[in-house]
Amino acid sequence: MFRRLSFPFCIIVTTLSLFAGSSALRAQDDSSQHMRKYKPPPPSATIQVTVVRAYNGKPIPDAHVIFHPIEGDKDKGALELKTSEDGKATIDVIPLGDTVTLQVIANGFQTYGQVYKIDKLNMSMEVRLSRPAPQYSVYKNPTNDSGSGGGSGNNTGSGSDSGSQKSGSSPNPPPASDNKPSGQSDPPSNQSQPPPPPK
Repeated sequence: MFRRLSFPFCIIVTTLSLFAGSSALRAQDDSSQHMRKYKPPPPSATIQVTVVRAYNGKPIPDAHVIFHPIEGDKDKGALELKTSEDGKATIDVIPLGDTVTLQVIANGFQTYGQVYKIDKLNMSMEVRLSRPAPQYSVYKNPTNDSGSGGGSGNNTGSGSDSGSQKSGSSPNPPPASDNKPSGQSDPPSNQSQPPPPPK
């Protein structure tokens, strides 16, 4: 008798479990229709930067290569690399179509900066760094100042007057004021000096 009662009970339990499983699958299908579709990320470009010396083309190791991705007018952050012994640095995470500012900093060289549009899957850039140029100062005397005393060349003693007369140029007249640069002497004059006042 127990077997007769348990048989219909097993059939009912099996039927209910099948019904519950099919409804769960149906609910899962319905929820998948309402989920957001997967959008794959844009392809990223592989960029290789080679940093060399401008005067001889030799690579510069340990130079800082910094990428600043730009979105509109805003800098989205910085991605920094260092060059290897052969002066190369490679990055492959910048999406295709982005605009980046490339900055290269190395000890003893001028800083480099340039804006690039990433429009190819494989890009290579060569950066030539120069030595720092001397700064211009208004307080320094120019190198071609001919009026400075004690200059180099053949201008020694009385030979400077004769040399200038031989070349056809007239000698410079003596300055009108008493403010003379150091190292210059008054030219000899043929006029007689007035006697000193009596004591």
